[in-house]
Amino acid sequence: MSMAPQELEKSASKYAAAAIKADSQGAVGMAISDYQNASDTLLKLIRLYPTSSVNKIYKSSYQKYQERINALKETRGDIDPVVDPNASPEEQKKSLARAQPHKDDGDLEDLVMKEKPDVKWSEVIGLDDAKGALRESIVYPSKRPDLFPLGWPRGMLLYGPPGTGKTMLAAATANELDGYFINVDAASMMSKWLGEAEKNVSNLFKMARKYNEREGKPVILFIDEVDSLLGDRNSEVGGEIRAKNQFLSELDGVNGKGKDTMMYVIGATNKPWSLDEPFLRRFQKRIYVSLPSGDARQKLFNQYTAPLKKSSRFSLATLSKQFDGYSASDIKDVCQGAQLLVVNELFRSPTYHEPVDGEVAQDPRELTMSDFKDIKARRKPSVSIENIRAYHKWSESFGAL
Repeated sequence: MSMAPQELEKSASKYAAAAIKADSQGAVGMAISDYQNASDTLLKLIRLYPTSSVNKIYKSSYQKYQERINALKETRGDIDPVVDPNASPEEQKKSLARAQPHKDDGDLEDLVMKEKPDVKWSEVIGLDDAKGALRESIVYPSKRPDLFPLGWPRGMLLYGPPGTGKTMLAAATANELDGYFINVDAASMMSKWLGEAEKNVSNLFKMARKYNEREGKPVILFIDEVDSLLGDRNSEVGGEIRAKNQFLSELDGVNGKGKDTMMYVIGATNKPWSLDEPFLRRFQKRIYVSLPSGDARQKLFNQYTAPLKKSSRFSLATLSKQFDGYSASDIKDVCQGAQLLVVNELFRSPTYHEPVDGEVAQDPRELTMSDFKDIKARRKPSVSIENIRAYHKWSESFGAL
C-alpha cells in the first residue's frame, strides 16, 4: 500500500535532517546515503502526485540533494572523517574543521529555494481569515505602499494542525508578488553545520536583504517548523541560545526597517505553545490555520474527486458531514484511498487483462458512498480533539489577526 503524501513528506524530511547532520559531522558516506533516500522519497512524491501544487518545491529540493551528493562524491576519500565521541566539544569541532573544507557565507544558498511558487489563491480552499490577513499584511502594502502611512506588519506566524495548508498559504502569497520566495526549514538551518547556526541565521537574513535591496522587489522569507529555532530557551546550550538571540535581533531589524521596505518573515509551526514568548510579539500577525469548515470540506471533496468516475447517488454534502474533523491533507488522502480501492479491485478481477492493439482499456467502476465509508473505517483524522482544543486555547491567549 502506498504511503500518504503527508507521510512521504515526513519521511523525506527525516532523511534530509539525518543527511544534514551527517554532513555537518563529516560522515560523508552516511550523508550520501541519507541524501539519496531523501531524493528517492521526493521522486516518489512527484511521480505519485504529478499534479500537486507543491511539486515545484519537491523538484527544487531533489535537485539540491543530488548536487550535494555529487559534491560529496567528488571530495570523499576512502575513509570518512571520524570524530572521537569521547573528545570535548571544542576538540570535536577542531577535528571537523581539519577534516572539512571551509564553507563561506554563500553556502547558505544551498539550504534555500528562491522562486515564485505556482500556487494560486483559488487553490487554497477555505481559510478566508488567514488569506485576508496575509493579503492585507503583505499583498496590499506591496502593491500600494502609499496607502499605508503608518506602515504594516512584516512578521507573520502561521500556526495550526499539520496538513491544513500553511505552506500553501505562504506560497500563494508569494505567487501574487513579483518578488522572491525564500523557503527554509528551521531544523535544517540549526543543524546544517556544527556550531554555525548563529552564523546561518545572520547569513539567511543578509541574503534576503540583498535580494530586496539589489532589485527593489518584495522578499518573503518563509521558515517552516519555526519552533525548532524559537522554542523554549531554558534547556538549551550556548550555541542554540546565541542562534535564537541572533534571530531575535534580525527580526527586530526587519520590523524596524523603513516603512517602504518590502521584506517579510513568515514562520509556520504545528506547536505554537512551544515558542518563546519574547518571540511572539515580533510576529505582529499570529494567524490560526484551522481545520476546514463544512463548506470547505465539500469544496475539497469536489476538487479531489473531479477527475474520478462517481455514481449518480454520490453526495459531496454527505461526505462533508461524515468527514468532520479531517484536515485538507486528510481529505486528499481519503480520496486517493477510495481511488486506490476501485483500481485494486479492477486489477484483481479475474476478467481483467492488459489491452491488446486496438482494444479499449478497462476502467475501474464508479466510486460509491460505500467506498468512502470503507475508507473512513480505516483512515482516522490526523488531528485529535484534544489538540484542537489546545490550539483554540492558545489562540484565545495569543492569536492576533
